[in-house]
Amino acid sequence: FAGFAALPLVLLLPLGAQNAKKDSKKDAGITSEQAQQILDELRQIRQLLQQQAEKNGPPAPSRAKLDLQGFQMLGSKDAPLTLVEFTDYQCPYCQRFHTTVYGELKRNYIDTGKVRFYSRDLPLDSLHPNAMRAAQAARCAADQGQYWKLRDIMGANPGKLDMENLVSAAGSLKMDTTAFRGCVESQKYKEAVQTDVLEAMKIGAEATPTFVLGKSTPQGVDGELIVGAQPYSEFVKSISKLDAAK
Repeated sequence: FAGFAALPLVLLLPLGAQNAKKDSKKDAGITSEQAQQILDELRQIRQLLQQQAEKNGPPAPSRAKLDLQGFQMLGSKDAPLTLVEFTDYQCPYCQRFHTTVYGELKRNYIDTGKVRFYSRDLPLDSLHPNAMRAAQAARCAADQGQYWKLRDIMGANPGKLDMENLVSAAGSLKMDTTAFRGCVESQKYKEAVQTDVLEAMKIGAEATPTFVLGKSTPQGVDGELIVGAQPYSEFVKSISKLDAAK
């Protein structure tokens, strides 16, 4: 574990996957099996890349452009700035962000129309066995209009992501628990979650949580990566810098 994030994640994407993933959301040319094979290959070289990163020192800030059309969003669609979180629901550092920083950001920036917030998935399932299930559960909750409420519950309780706790949480939100369980167990959204993981790797997201903060674009965001569960003051500083650059 790093001091501010769950675990470095590889950013090297095999050439075949890069060619196959020109459109990160709508690409029908990559199957679930191919995506899983890519992820397995990447995990095998994670240790080598981690050692290389330690030798080279911290990287310079990276920029990323994301197409966010169709993804879950909080705030005004016309907000001038966009913040995207790539999260792992079982990651203790994602929990730290969710319980100590997210609430203030929501009150002071998202709810006031200054920043719109998007949630994307980056489950480190080789380390966190319940993370992939939780990511799919959030999407299943979206089918019943309860994405953000279930996300709040899971984000605050990374140790309660087994199926029975998820179903219990769905019940507390008055969801159809039979439909919810069936959705999660069928892995209806596994491919969609894998697509998020591949895009995270493509932009150089090496840890959870990783954020992209920048100017809103018609398609999504053009911004800079922020890695780790940074304190609220760091987000304020970055937002103020972007405001000053308008």
